Amino acid sequence: MTEGHPDKVADAISDSVLDAAVAEDEMARVACEVFVTTRLAVVGGEISGAKLDVASIVEETVRRIGYDGFDPGFAAGDLEIQDRVQPQSPDISDGVDRELGAGDQGLMFGFAVDETAEWMPLPIQLAHRMAERLTEVRKTGKLEYLRPDGKTQVMVRYEGDRPVAVEKVLISAHHARDKDQEEMRQEVFDAVVAAVIPEDMLDPHIGFIFNPSGRFEVGGPVADTGLTGRKIIVDTYGGYARHGGGAFSGKDATKVDRSAAYGARWAAKNVVASGLARKAEIQLSYAIGQAEPFSIHVETFGTEQVAPERIENVIKEVFDFRPAAIIERLQLRRPVFAATAAYGHFGRPEFSWERLDMVDALKGAAGL
Repeated sequence: MTEGHPDKVADAISDSVLDAAVAEDEMARVACEVFVTTRLAVVGGEISGAKLDVASIVEETVRRIGYDGFDPGFAAGDLEIQDRVQPQSPDISDGVDRELGAGDQGLMFGFAVDETAEWMPLPIQLAHRMAERLTEVRKTGKLEYLRPDGKTQVMVRYEGDRPVAVEKVLISAHHARDKDQEEMRQEVFDAVVAAVIPEDMLDPHIGFIFNPSGRFEVGGPVADTGLTGRKIIVDTYGGYARHGGGAFSGKDATKVDRSAAYGARWAAKNVVASGLARKAEIQLSYAIGQAEPFSIHVETFGTEQVAPERIENVIKEVFDFRPAAIIERLQLRRPVFAATAAYGHFGRPEFSWERLDMVDALKGAAGL
């Protein structure tokens, strides 16, 4: 998804509100949900510890994404903005404040695999980078007719569990009126597909599908409503790994839907980078108000280099998955979340949960 997809617009507003709150008060509690449609943005949820100008945040975010007046149905300077934010429930706050327990109960997963330099599944990594490239060529003017909305999808051929070729690419790209589809198709292939897919993975007979429904002149929240948290598989591993069901955007780090998923990804990536396994999935579960995880489970899919039970014990020895410990180690009290709202929360080295800073500790604990 590009940042102009309706659901991603909602995610971006939610995370921009979160960043503004954390910038004002690092202990702010935020659960911000957004609904966007034609000429309307509704911001709701719970915020404690910060006083925000929500309307200004919405307008600035929408303008940054690129909805700056080309379509009067959704333009930064001409939106009805409804602010329905209220304080957090004291029952939840009291439970979370005790030893900084988990802000909710549930399952969270982290995953890593050695098939890309970023330790991500190849299909979702390529799809995200092509979505980023669509935005880049739009904003630089290389393909000036592109608009903010867009989707990418990649089909990769595997032999065994190893990717060997990209066989199909699907791109839907929002565009200005009266553009020739075939001309756009070739230009998008050259500027986006060929620029992102490694040459050795580019099947010579690749199937490239561009705007399969025909024209894509009406897009964004005018064409479809957007809601925060509706793209959880796009945000994570593209369906390659399991997902606990909780969305990320608009939630401060006391919400384990977000922080524990980041912590589990951090651990899984370090496990794979350390050579303990070629593929690792870590499942954490929590009880609301309780600091220690309810359970920790590790799956290495037969790729482990030491006994699976040993890997699980090593992870428990090396990593502290209490919410307070994750927040401190990954520095999650900073306004870093708006950047996560599009192009994936994982596989991007600028984020603290992508650090490979526990490899030596894992090797030492495992006796490697």
